[in-house]
Amino acid sequence: MKAKHNNLFSLLIGRVGVGLLVLGALLLSSCSKKDNAFDLEGECKLLSLTLDEHYQAVIDGTKRTALVAIPENYDEQDMSITSLSLSEGATANVAVGSHLNLAVPQMIRVTNGSVFLEYTLSVKHDEARILSFVINGQYIGVINQTNRTISVQVPEGTNLTSLVPTVTATEGATVTPASGTPCDFTNPVDFTVTYNTASYTYTATVTEMTPPHMVYVGLAATMQQLNMEEQTACSWMLNHVEKSAYVSFADLAAGTVDLSECKLIWWHLHKDGGIDGKGQFEAAAAEALPAIEALKTYYQNGGAFFLTRYATYLPAYIGEADCVPNNCWGQNEADAETVGGPWEFSIAGHTGHALWQNLLMKSDALDHVYTCDAGYRITNSTAQYHIGADWGGYETRDVFRSKTGAVDIAGGNDAVVAWEYPATAEHGGIICIGSGCYDWYSVAGEAGTGYYHANIAKITENAINYLTGK
Repeated sequence: MKAKHNNLFSLLIGRVGVGLLVLGALLLSSCSKKDNAFDLEGECKLLSLTLDEHYQAVIDGTKRTALVAIPENYDEQDMSITSLSLSEGATANVAVGSHLNLAVPQMIRVTNGSVFLEYTLSVKHDEARILSFVINGQYIGVINQTNRTISVQVPEGTNLTSLVPTVTATEGATVTPASGTPCDFTNPVDFTVTYNTASYTYTATVTEMTPPHMVYVGLAATMQQLNMEEQTACSWMLNHVEKSAYVSFADLAAGTVDLSECKLIWWHLHKDGGIDGKGQFEAAAAEALPAIEALKTYYQNGGAFFLTRYATYLPAYIGEADCVPNNCWGQNEADAETVGGPWEFSIAGHTGHALWQNLLMKSDALDHVYTCDAGYRITNSTAQYHIGADWGGYETRDVFRSKTGAVDIAGGNDAVVAWEYPATAEHGGIICIGSGCYDWYSVAGEAGTGYYHANIAKITENAINYLTGK
């Protein structure tokens, strides 16, 4: 009897299993039961769709998407369906004449019998932009998307009559003259980029490099090889500071850069995961070490430095006290923290300093600087001095000033997040900002950059003017 019970149990389980498999198949087919009966015979495909008579959808049956390309400045908030084709016998939740607000994607449900499929209908504005421009494979153009200009500096003595630009543009766009075509840059050259209805002309100007007045220095051979945090900062400088240039530490070590007219060197050093201690700094910035003697000479000749993030370690290597920030950390860019509201640091007692002038301030917090808004993705990369007996080393601000030779210019009760080495007859001046709030690049793009993030550029502009005596 026991064996018979087991066989009966197995038979029941087997039937239940078959039933589950059938039910699973129905669910995977996106079926909807109607009136206690199933009709699975009809297809429910979106075959074609046109908006506003001229704009036809590209339909992906696998991903169940319908993408419509429209002109760059076209109003997508009230578009009408002017043609619609479905599988035989199918109906949809929209019809010819339906008006849709496509500022956000819309769902189209196609039903046939007891089966339905859902398609996501969205629009994409035509876009035509030049994204990168490189001469002869090594001289990187600075692109101003607002004015649609491109400027490139090449070494003095370069033959401008036959230079080869490598141009990348937005997906699907064509560029004329084509990328890789030799051009005579004795005079500015126009490059037209076109995609569907979008078309713009960029004017590229190539000039022979003269001694820069300001340089952004980095570990990479070219600006394009910097990480996005550093590259964003450098791009801002090249677009906003006249006679500025990117140089590598290798260039400085080799003596190939003329610093005779350079008043300021900016180094903004980012490292995913942070840098904590001189050993980690020397490993992470090994390319900088051979240039230390050149940097010392520049500093002793009156040259100034603007050092941000982990570059704040540099003063210990160019003649200042052998002190580096003692409170350092950082996250990875890919999994950066999303801020829930504006982030800030204190400037209490230092509100009169030149760095903190003409910023966007909160009326009830005039001794705090805000640098980003809700939604911003930030690594919180910090290289600051902790003040207090609990950590040792810098029990008070007076001890900090005595040991480092620096003057604190920002920070709360227990930290110095910005400090200064004033210029003397023996060397130039240095401004250091180690606050995690000083952040240029958010992996989320525009999120959180709408208001207070403008303070990052303004602080930088203030530092440049202050250090160069403007």
